[in-house]
Amino acid sequence: MRKKIKLWIFRMLLGTIRMEFIFCSGGFSVTSRNLVRLFMTTLLVGGVTTAIVGFIIRWNEFQHYFTDFDFKSIVLTTIWLIGMGFLFSLISQLGFFSYLTVHRFGLGIFKSAGLWNAVQIVLILFAFYDLIDWRYEKFAKPGDSLFSYFLPAILILVAALIVAWLKMKQTNRGAFIPALFVMIVVTIVEWVPAIKANDNSWLYLMVVTLMACNAYQLLILHKLNSKSEQERQQKASQSANKNKTASKKVTKKPSIS
Repeated sequence: MRKKIKLWIFRMLLGTIRMEFIFCSGGFSVTSRNLVRLFMTTLLVGGVTTAIVGFIIRWNEFQHYFTDFDFKSIVLTTIWLIGMGFLFSLISQLGFFSYLTVHRFGLGIFKSAGLWNAVQIVLILFAFYDLIDWRYEKFAKPGDSLFSYFLPAILILVAALIVAWLKMKQTNRGAFIPALFVMIVVTIVEWVPAIKANDNSWLYLMVVTLMACNAYQLLILHKLNSKSEQERQQKASQSANKNKTASKKVTKKPSIS
């Protein structure tokens, strides 16, 4: 499983690095310091979420560590889960920034936010259909309930609606569909390694972490944009004040008359 995830990260890096440069050179308003802050805090969100959710989902496997007071195994397992959370967080960040690039292209191609939102809604519906139908066709066994294949999609939809609503309340109504797209389509694409593995513990562990990271990035990015703009204005104001102060200190040349 770990090899598959590492291979997925490598492929996403190759596929998105060019788009990252295009996006960053196209007017990204977050300063480098705040961009590093976003990267590090998202890593932290991924690590902490995976550590907590991992112990909950795989409690039957790790329970004896606590009943036997095996402190060493608890620490090593926690470190391993945090490391996996960092990997999931990297996948989330690659997917998120790739979407920001695609979003800019989409607005440029369709020339209308309304039309681009309609296209995104269609893609959301296709993503849901593929998530349910493909998993059922590939992994369903005789007697399996179809509801069990609907459940992950329902959980994703509920979480996506909540996050998109919060994003809309914090920014504007136009942010609802893009936020919904990120929480549904981008999350499903990032989730592909666990979907192919079809291991329930990994399936839910990865999707919860991805959704936590994507939600955090969605809800914090506009705040970092505002903070970066304030920092730029503050630096510009300080620079102007310094120039004024320097000009006042210029002394007149002594007259020879």
